[in-house]
Amino acid sequence: MKGGDTKWTIVGQGLAGTCLAWALWRRGMDFVWVDRGTGGSSRMAAGMINPLTGKNFEPSWRLAEFLPEALEFYAAVEIQLERKLWHPFPIMRLAGSEKEWRKIVSKLDAAEVAPWVVGEVAAPVGWVGAVEVGGGGRLDTRAFLDGSREFFEKLGYYQLAEFFGNGEAVIRCEGATGLLLGRYGPHRCAKGEILTIHASGWDETHIRIGAGGWLVPQGGGVFKVGSTYEWDELDELPTAKGRVRIVEIASRLGGEAFEVIGHDAGIRPILRRSQPMIGPLVDGGWMFNALGSKGSLYAPGMAVRLSRCLLDGTEPEPEVDFRAFLEQTRQDDSR
Repeated sequence: MKGGDTKWTIVGQGLAGTCLAWALWRRGMDFVWVDRGTGGSSRMAAGMINPLTGKNFEPSWRLAEFLPEALEFYAAVEIQLERKLWHPFPIMRLAGSEKEWRKIVSKLDAAEVAPWVVGEVAAPVGWVGAVEVGGGGRLDTRAFLDGSREFFEKLGYYQLAEFFGNGEAVIRCEGATGLLLGRYGPHRCAKGEILTIHASGWDETHIRIGAGGWLVPQGGGVFKVGSTYEWDELDELPTAKGRVRIVEIASRLGGEAFEVIGHDAGIRPILRRSQPMIGPLVDGGWMFNALGSKGSLYAPGMAVRLSRCLLDGTEPEPEVDFRAFLEQTRQDDSR
């Protein structure tokens, strides 16, 4: 489907919709961008990119491809908005047990892991071991979203409004809202809670990861810390239980002395394995969704790929093609 002369409608102003707006604008395309202005998980996210993730200390999916694309994308937007958006930070991956440390050490020389490892570093008190990982950092998601909205609003592209209906020229970038409405089949959305804290004298040179969570410096003694996973209560309401858990993480990663100055909750849009999805919809239009907890890493590259589908007629790659996901879902349900 080639749509170089089409006026597209982008629905949603999270990371997906915002990156797609930039991708279409750079191609000189006409579009209208519609959003309810109610926020969503993108606005409260820490914006962290961590190259080696999870208990297994493995590279994020297609990291070597998507990370350079993301950094180039954000650098170009910074020029347009005349504000700093991307803040590089080394990652300090901490191990709290001998078993965890042995697993990390066993991976350090693996071909897919070694390029991201700076080396072993002195572990803070109370930790068994620590490794420094390069290539990480944080996107100031609020500055990116707010600055982009202001930029496109001045140019006449952005509208604060509810959107109803379908159409061949509609691209739905609705995040968890669309998934929870059942538009895209079975989902694995997860609620996450984050605290913003202030702590004097804490290390602000690294992002710290350990104890099942993370601590991300924001500057001036402010940190974001998180996060929880909740699959049953899918709302955006902070909870006392979530706060207790994140306070535990903050105490373990930073120390006991801090002040909680903010508590937010959002829903991660997940369809499968936290991999993003793009593709045409049966009732017309396109979707761009399922960025999971790694939207800062994947949204730019996926937006550019989607723009090529829309404007050049290229096909989505099978790994991220929503039609392939639906077909696999149908096959699984029939077994």
